[in-house]
Amino acid sequence: MAVEAALERNARQPALLDLRGLSDATDWFLIASGDSDTHARAIADNIVDRMREAGYRPAGIEGKAGATWILIDYITLVIHVFLPRVRDYYDLERLWGDAPALAVE
Repeated sequence: MAVEAALERNARQPALLDLRGLSDATDWFLIASGDSDTHARAIADNIVDRMREAGYRPAGIEGKAGATWILIDYITLVIHVFLPRVRDYYDLERLWGDAPALAVE
C-alpha cells in the first residue's frame, strides 16, 4: 500500500528493502525520491493518508518541514523520502547492501 501511494505521486526510484533478520529496529525500508521539497512532501502526505485510510498510524514523522529527508516510522516499515542529492549522500541502499531488494513497479 505504501509503495502504491508513493507511485501515485510519481516517486522516483522507489526501493523496498527486506531487513528481516538484519535489523532489530524494523523489518522493511521503503526508499524513494522526490524532485523537489514540494514533491517529497506530496509523496509523504499521500503515503500517510493512504495508510491512515487502511487503519495504520505512524509512530512518528520527521523532516517534513525541510523535506530534504522525510522519515515516516510505522515500526515494522520505515519510509524514507529523499531529495536526490540527499539520497545519494546517505546511500541507504549501499549501507543496507545485504538486504534483499524487492522489485517495485
